[in-house]
Amino acid sequence: MIKHMNFSLKLTTASLLLGMATSALAVDLEFYFPVAVGGKAADTIQALTDEYVAANEGVNIDAVYSGSYGDTVTKALTASRGGKPPQLSVILSVDMFTLIDEDVIIPFDELATSDEDKAWLESFYPAFMQNSQTGGNTYGIPFQRSTPVLYWNKEAFAEAGLDPETPPTTWEETVEMSKKLIKKDDNGNVTRWGVRIPSSGFPYWLFQGLTTQNDVILANAEGNETNFDDPKVVEALEYLVALSTEHEVMAPGIVEWGATPKAFFEGQTAMMWTSTGNLTNVRDNAPFDFGVGLLPGNERFGAPTGGGNFYLFRESTDEQKQAAFQFVKWITSPEQAAKWSIATGYVAPSPAAWETVEMKTYADEFPPALVARNQLEYAVAELSTYENQRVTGIFNDALAAAITGSKTPAEALAEAQEQADAILKAYR
Repeated sequence: MIKHMNFSLKLTTASLLLGMATSALAVDLEFYFPVAVGGKAADTIQALTDEYVAANEGVNIDAVYSGSYGDTVTKALTASRGGKPPQLSVILSVDMFTLIDEDVIIPFDELATSDEDKAWLESFYPAFMQNSQTGGNTYGIPFQRSTPVLYWNKEAFAEAGLDPETPPTTWEETVEMSKKLIKKDDNGNVTRWGVRIPSSGFPYWLFQGLTTQNDVILANAEGNETNFDDPKVVEALEYLVALSTEHEVMAPGIVEWGATPKAFFEGQTAMMWTSTGNLTNVRDNAPFDFGVGLLPGNERFGAPTGGGNFYLFRESTDEQKQAAFQFVKWITSPEQAAKWSIATGYVAPSPAAWETVEMKTYADEFPPALVARNQLEYAVAELSTYENQRVTGIFNDALAAAITGSKTPAEALAEAQEQADAILKAYR
């Protein structure tokens, strides 16, 4: 009897020790993700996270849905200053300099030491890496990335006597086609505008489509100098303003970002510029046949990249950093990136993702999915500087002043450049 009790005691002790060892090996990660609770993006990211956790015993990942991009970076910085940062987060690519300046993130290069890891760092589209690297290091890994694209209502084109398969490819064609696409009621009120380029929410981003097409860059790669008052930037803003004031093909005043897809669905505009991240939304909700194309060019074709990168936070244990690194590698792998792109409309960030069976099938069934990827050939880095929210806020205010007519484009941009210089001179 005593021998049996001793054996049981030893077995129980061994079980406890094994349990303690397993617990000690467990790694807990907190992951901030920029969506509100619920919705397709949240459901997809949760499914991917659950799949990874199920396949990697001892790794626990708490996906925190942190609201907008702005909410997410604010929460991440607040948590970091309080000594309790997440281990990883998806945050706007343009916030890279802010995160570096706050010293809250580490470069992936510290963990990507093997040949395989280094090859992985080089596997993404170069256009996306422009907002992910600086000073010879990689701080962000592309995931929820996009470009703005042109959407058009093919039924409206046919009704206006235009070829429904041929969108405008130049600024001039945009104006010419838009004049034919406008509809008015018996009282002369516009019921359908030709084009809609949002100027709220992310005004600098869509406007950067115009500046890129006019062959001018808004900020240098080091994030410490802007070119807001360049004559080509002024010309681009004059064109945007003229769409409403001179050509009368776009609604006057500030055009709301959030209301733009709905306006398109309801026939209030025949064309719109918005993110490829809206692609699934348009596919699911447009009650008419629609097209997706490159943004119209001027001196060249062009668009900014946009969206969010993965970042790793400094105040984590070595085990947490390694576990977070492995998770980012997995979720950005071709197979997982394909699932994410198909579910959301964001651009799969590596060429290899587009070679998967799933993406090839998706692109064959829905060719518009290829447009944003093809536009990467002409894409440039999204406007990003040190103290980025202050600088882009100044620029957005300048755009609004010109659009609403309180200042001329030249006046507004000259003032914005002067204010940006005052902020950025400390970083040169």
